[in-house]
Amino acid sequence: MRIDLTDTNSSKINKAILEARRAVGTPAVGVVLTLVIVTDEEHAYDAVKAANEASREHPSRTLVVIKRNARSMRDRNETRLDAEVRVGTDAGAGETVLLRLHGELGRRADSVVLPLLLPDAPIVVWWPVDAPAVPAEDPLGALAQRRITDTYAVEDPLAALATRAASYAPGDTDLAWTRLTPWRSLLAAALDQAGTTVVSAAVESEADNPSAELLARWFGDRLNVPVERVVTDGPVVTAVRMGTPDGEIRIDRPEGPVAHLAIPGQPSRVMALKVRTTAELIAEELRRLDPDEAYAAALRYEG
Repeated sequence: MRIDLTDTNSSKINKAILEARRAVGTPAVGVVLTLVIVTDEEHAYDAVKAANEASREHPSRTLVVIKRNARSMRDRNETRLDAEVRVGTDAGAGETVLLRLHGELGRRADSVVLPLLLPDAPIVVWWPVDAPAVPAEDPLGALAQRRITDTYAVEDPLAALATRAASYAPGDTDLAWTRLTPWRSLLAAALDQAGTTVVSAAVESEADNPSAELLARWFGDRLNVPVERVVTDGPVVTAVRMGTPDGEIRIDRPEGPVAHLAIPGQPSRVMALKVRTTAELIAEELRRLDPDEAYAAALRYEG
């Protein structure tokens, strides 16, 4: 069910959410957190789609803050809030409110969002694009236990990582790090099986790939070894090599959803290692709301 509201306010939006719930036969609140998405009109559709898919694992009230760009002097002088309330099959397993902020209201998004937050429920803020330099000091970011950015969405990912490292606060995370979870799990398992010492490492990827940079820093922080960055044609991370006294441990994923794992003294194996969707990444991030200390250590590593 969808309800459109023009030139509205937070009180009317809350009332519309209650009406929509009754209309679809779910008067009780069955969501576990509030997910605030801050984006523009261009990226709103994909972000909402990913959030709806993730809500099947984490039923959420999703508030989508869309700051509308003024096209004329009249638009700049007009302060208005338009909203679209979605409940039921139009909102995954939760409820979604699209908030379109016109004029000066775009500078005070927190005043619009605050009355719509669920009481006593965790708050997560996600910027699919155009994240603030210091997410924890952003008015919306300051409300959240978890703040999600994505350095893939910027022109200079490595510079963005430097900015994230300088401004890091507990609760910050980045989807470039989340994309590494299958790699880190597979690498940890390979080291356990090999039972040997790593003396060097190399990460192969396309140029300026933020996940590859974080993976290299994670190696340096955890293993205290030199890490070589090797540029390939991609896509994304294509291989990881770890030098040991017994030979080289290698994971190759040149393309497709599978990788080849080679451990000295053992037969080569084929492992599942697909590139995950944004919905899968967001679902993973919503599973934990405590500070990600491994991400913080890798982000700040300067070896």
